[in-house]
Amino acid sequence: MYTGILPRFEPGLNLDGRLFRARLQRLMSGELPPSVQEILSSRTGEEMALNDRYLNPQMGRILRTLGFEKVWSGGEGAHLIDSDGERYLDLFGGYGVFAIGRNHPEAIAAIEQVMAARTGNLPQLGVTLLSGVLAEQLLARAPDSVAAMVPANSGTEAVEAAIKIARAATGRPRVLYAEHAFHGLTLGSLSLNGGIEFRAGFGPLLPGCDPVGFGDVDALARELEGGDVAAFIVEPVQGKGVNLPPADYLPAAQQLCREAGALFVCDEVQTGIGRTGRFLALEHWALQPDMVCVAKALSGGLVPIGALLVSRAAFDRVFDGMERAVRHGSTFGGNDLAAAAGLATLRVLEREGLVARAERMGALLLELTRPLVEHFEVVRDVRGLGLMWAIEFGPPAGAGARRLWKTVERRQPGLFSQLVTVPLFHEHRIFCQVAGHRMNVIKALPALTIEEEEIRRFAAALEEVVAAAERYPSALARFGLRAGLRAATPRR
Repeated sequence: MYTGILPRFEPGLNLDGRLFRARLQRLMSGELPPSVQEILSSRTGEEMALNDRYLNPQMGRILRTLGFEKVWSGGEGAHLIDSDGERYLDLFGGYGVFAIGRNHPEAIAAIEQVMAARTGNLPQLGVTLLSGVLAEQLLARAPDSVAAMVPANSGTEAVEAAIKIARAATGRPRVLYAEHAFHGLTLGSLSLNGGIEFRAGFGPLLPGCDPVGFGDVDALARELEGGDVAAFIVEPVQGKGVNLPPADYLPAAQQLCREAGALFVCDEVQTGIGRTGRFLALEHWALQPDMVCVAKALSGGLVPIGALLVSRAAFDRVFDGMERAVRHGSTFGGNDLAAAAGLATLRVLEREGLVARAERMGALLLELTRPLVEHFEVVRDVRGLGLMWAIEFGPPAGAGARRLWKTVERRQPGLFSQLVTVPLFHEHRIFCQVAGHRMNVIKALPALTIEEEEIRRFAAALEEVVAAAERYPSALARFGLRAGLRAATPRR
């Protein structure tokens, strides 16, 4: 996320103090909290002020600097809709959770059906039907190497479960991960996170978690030689930067783990559920991992969800008796709402042919955007797999422009990318963002339902905006001026 030139802003400035005190007095007097319908009808427009007072004011500063402080009134398919009714092509996709599109009616209907059925949800000392059927359906689509499911509420919970099960199943302490990886932000997952910007200040992290170069088979082999590695956890395609592996890397890594007695774990939190043109990205390499982490898109973006698919051998070594049946779990993991939304998502993927569509639309997007590498000095690479796409920028060839690039990058790495994302948003109503902190990489994770005409519209808009941004000195000056004016304008 961009963290460059930021305006001064006092938290809560836009929330009228008298109004706040009046509401507080009503709360203290015992007045019932308002209904959701009352909140949506009477308080729309307070989103930024409430965020700045109670949630994350620094995020508010970023949104104001970029001009992204929209009031989003709705979402449909591949689009977000603002309070003026304007539709924005959403290539951010809630970090990839909206694979079947925003507010898909079948996913909503599944949740409504569960509510109407008044199911005996979360008995805890008991089991429920929907979670079991979701496990059955997921495992039917997964490699034969996995045979059980551990329910979770998010991707980071699935990764945490993988760490615990790997250590318990092997009796070994170490876990390896790839440099530049992103596996989540809870403490265990953070210990496998390759981004110093996420790790800084939260240590000490879990011991025995060590990085190896992504794509470096020799480095992985050296780390495995000691016989103390429980697992190697890897994203088939790294989400932070959309880094694709060398052709033979993942099969070789799997084989090395087998030979060393370490578990091979695929983190498919972002790449899974059809994103790359396969139900799981691991299918591109015919992998047979010991564990697979899934989450994000599995519930259609409606309910927090996650799951760890585990080999029968590893599962049975961990849950190896009645007294150990509850040694790992999650209070809301496997709840009926999430399971119903997950089952509906699988139905939509199958009925609408969205996995094949992701492959087809992704190929078109690459076909339309790869020529930008030849057309523009600042475009270093265009890459992707299915509808997981990225464009990477680098310094221009001219001596003067290159010096300016380096000067700006020293002060704020990744600023050039904002010369592209900001006009895409304001001039073309296309919402996308950088692929990672201090990176000149822009990433797209559109809904798999995206229409071909929208792919073509994005490619045309991107070419236009990059052409303008390549005139770097003037573009940078305009962006800096806009940010400065935005910073100086009082917000009431």
